[in-house]
Amino acid sequence: MTTRREQTSQESRELILAAAAELFAQKGYRQTTFADVAERSGISRGSIPWHFGSKEGLLLAVLERSVDLIRSGYAGHLERGAAELDHLMEGVEALLRQPTSKLFVTLLVEALEPDSPIRGRYVQIHDTLREQCRRWLEHLPLPPGVCAEALAVTIVGAVIGIHQQWLLAPDRIDPEEVLGTLGMLISGALLTVRG
Repeated sequence: MTTRREQTSQESRELILAAAAELFAQKGYRQTTFADVAERSGISRGSIPWHFGSKEGLLLAVLERSVDLIRSGYAGHLERGAAELDHLMEGVEALLRQPTSKLFVTLLVEALEPDSPIRGRYVQIHDTLREQCRRWLEHLPLPPGVCAEALAVTIVGAVIGIHQQWLLAPDRIDPEEVLGTLGMLISGALLTVRG
């Protein structure tokens, strides 16, 4: 049974993680301070290193929490129908619209640095996305010469590009329409195999 103190500690941790995710997405990792996180979360500045050790530890915890949210949202749509393209596209759109998805774009530049503490984690995130997409594709008849792994890389790359364009120009990019177009292209390729 969880004690009141443990529950309060967990609630404080969640408030800190939510505030840090918002700030990292808005300001970037380097420009965000513990004081910023404390002010946004309403939790004392000294509690942050107590929970996470360092700013890097906080960043890794924020990424882990965001990945868990993405996994749970994506998996739910995959389980609804392994061979239904509409479900996959619905899951992708739901992921793009999550507030934490902007965090991954904001921190991408950090992850590209060779000595970045999050580089390995970003590689794992992309591996996970490609693997889930590949598993879905393996249930479908693919055109001759197209392997599920290569198509998964293509789809994930397209979705990441769509997401970045939408974040940069939300008034010019309609993610629902664009993802619908991507879905039609994939569907058209699959129909050539069935037909």
